[in-house]
Amino acid sequence: MDKKRKKLHTISALLLAAVLLFVSACGDPHKGQVQVYDGSAEVWITPAKGVPVSDFKASDFSTLGENKELTYTGSGYTVMKGIDVSYYQQDIDWTKAAASGIEFAFIRCGYRGYTAGALCEDEKFKDNIAGALKAGLKVGVYFFSQAVTADEAAEEAEYTLKLIKGCDVTLPVVFDWERIDSDATARTTQTDGETVTACAAAFCEKIAAAGYKPCVYFYRNTGYYVYDLTKLKDYTFWVSTPGNYPDFYYAHSIWQYSFEGSVPGIAGNTDMDMIFTPVPSASPQPS
Repeated sequence: MDKKRKKLHTISALLLAAVLLFVSACGDPHKGQVQVYDGSAEVWITPAKGVPVSDFKASDFSTLGENKELTYTGSGYTVMKGIDVSYYQQDIDWTKAAASGIEFAFIRCGYRGYTAGALCEDEKFKDNIAGALKAGLKVGVYFFSQAVTADEAAEEAEYTLKLIKGCDVTLPVVFDWERIDSDATARTTQTDGETVTACAAAFCEKIAAAGYKPCVYFYRNTGYYVYDLTKLKDYTFWVSTPGNYPDFYYAHSIWQYSFEGSVPGIAGNTDMDMIFTPVPSASPQPS
């Protein structure tokens, strides 16, 4: 070994020793953390205390049949398949959708404008909820929020309750707050996580007080980086993680698994969802 290579070798050895010494002194840099996919990269997070963890596994899901339909094949849950729709799906033939195997629908009842902030009814809400119920589907609703205060979120909840009064809504009533990344003038652009969490809680409290089951919808990154889930853990989570299985770290009972579903009776792409209900543990047999 020549002197130059020997010197480089010595430096490398010293650097490695320094790294090992640092790790030894500091311990595992990710101790107490878990690795998750946040929608764009694998990252390390510190789990939120007291928030239940998901038990879904990739091996519980398979693509079956000629159409390679994504199916839950595990044993811990019973599953319903459904869709979520709004004005953007235009006219829907709900009889055909139901005949194809769709069992439920989450229907957008209203929204807040993301610039001026006005409350608006979804133009197809009445047609959609009447059609879905007549076709025998279970129905839930969601409100697309752009609230920037808890008072505004409570106002959205009151507005939602007026829209669904007299409707047979048996599935959750959902708070769907999203940033409008495509428009820098959107009123929610500077809203921080503490405020968004307070908005979700205010909406859900009003919905629960009215006798409905409240739910919060979000993407992976909103769940990991925006919401304080410790303050929302008493509510149903509906998580959007399109893919082959629901990989969100925390427990959730509704999964939006595709934005590109094809459903008879609906022109164009449709969001696809599953609702998971735990199978009760078998009761012990008397001896």
